[in-house]
Amino acid sequence: MGIKIITDSGCDLPKEIINEYDIDVLPLIVYLDGNEYLDGDTIESKMLYKGMREGKVFKTAQIPASKFKEVFTKYAEENQECIYIAFSSGLSGTYQTSELIKTEIMEEYPEFKIDIVDSKAASMGFGLIVYHAAKMAKEGKNREEILETIINDVEHMEHVFTVDDLEYLYRGGRVSKTAALVGGLLNVKPILDVQDGKLIPIEKARGKNKVIKRIVEIMEERGNNIGSQVIGISHGDDLDTALKVKDMISEKYDCKEFIINMIGCAIGAHSGPGTLALFFLNE
Repeated sequence: MGIKIITDSGCDLPKEIINEYDIDVLPLIVYLDGNEYLDGDTIESKMLYKGMREGKVFKTAQIPASKFKEVFTKYAEENQECIYIAFSSGLSGTYQTSELIKTEIMEEYPEFKIDIVDSKAASMGFGLIVYHAAKMAKEGKNREEILETIINDVEHMEHVFTVDDLEYLYRGGRVSKTAALVGGLLNVKPILDVQDGKLIPIEKARGKNKVIKRIVEIMEERGNNIGSQVIGISHGDDLDTALKVKDMISEKYDCKEFIINMIGCAIGAHSGPGTLALFFLNE
């Protein structure tokens, strides 16, 4: 029996990859008007972005402890070796909760083999870490090999992204109200990345074309062997721009492998429609 890869819906992987590599994805929680939804299960990204454009406000919550207990217990009873790769602890409490439940489960099933890793990543950056691990698991690689690759990816995964409307980041406490107002008036787009699992603004650019050009330049400055990597691109219901960026990268670096997907509800509720994000490994 091979290694089972478990993760959560903050990884934003396409369903085809999840199915192909038999990844167990636990859904984060999304709330609208007092109703609870499961990210990627009972609510899809298209519905979320349509609602946000209509002015609806979505809230999110981490995976409940009861869900971790249910899933971990199931695999413990099956004597299934697992690795759970968690959404960044800097952005969600999911990692901490999973560790608490692991301790509880291990008291009842001391032989249960499960490792929990903080991805310190989000969206497709998180997804690429999960993808690489799941691919190795399917190839029959052992636990140590898979964990070594996961840790390397965690330490070297780059996130470079922009949002179309700063208002959503303001609601999430990522920028000030003044910055959101000025950004909207002047068409200023922030460029952000994730450092040690937390969102960090790094630059600004005026206009969509300039910000896209700059994101690709940052990739060149930070990336390592870009042409040989699997490049992740995620978007807030803006596939045309995502494909434009893919073409720019393909032309410049001769990249062959991309994973492109819409940003899921748990992250999209905070980043908003029109978000564009690029993920790759640095040196």
